[in-house]
Amino acid sequence: MKGSLYIISAASGVGKTSLVTKLLEIDNAIQVSLSTTTRAKRTGEENGVDYHFVTIEDFKNKVAKGEFLEHAQVFDNFYGTSKLAVEQALKEGKDVILEIDWQGAEQVRKNMPNNISIFILPPSLTELNRRLTKRGTDSQIIIDKRMSEAVAEMQHYAEFDYLIINNNFEVALKEMHTIFLANRLNITNQAASHANLVKELTQ
Repeated sequence: MKGSLYIISAASGVGKTSLVTKLLEIDNAIQVSLSTTTRAKRTGEENGVDYHFVTIEDFKNKVAKGEFLEHAQVFDNFYGTSKLAVEQALKEGKDVILEIDWQGAEQVRKNMPNNISIFILPPSLTELNRRLTKRGTDSQIIIDKRMSEAVAEMQHYAEFDYLIINNNFEVALKEMHTIFLANRLNITNQAASHANLVKELTQ
């Protein structure tokens, strides 16, 4: 059975990465697409494990060849999702997650319309501010900027297929996993996965 492509988006601090990380632990049929980037490797990062690290020239060549499902420039660095890598994983029966923002999601919908998109919201702006502050890594100026960006990002929730409110982590995780499980049980996927049985029972 071919896998399905999932787009998961959320504003910074909502808990998207934590949810996806836990989801991968409980379901080995899911994988996250590795982004290609031009930024320098950070300490402890490995090529092909954390990102696919390339030069700016290589990245631009890939863009010109149409090798990315989506790509964007973030400050001085470029990021992109390999179309070939995603298609290969889907053929192998893996459900593939793209952790991208609403603009990236817009590009993917044009290039690969058969996808399932999930948007995650915080339970309140107060709670989002608390989570960003709790990190202890950013100044108040940066936190205020992230809050402003979050409001702009969250305005695009209605462009997605599913909406999850991350109020309770375990509940949000269960809801997210339910979307994956339910999709595997839809008529097209089940008929393909159990073709011989269906043929035997219905001929």
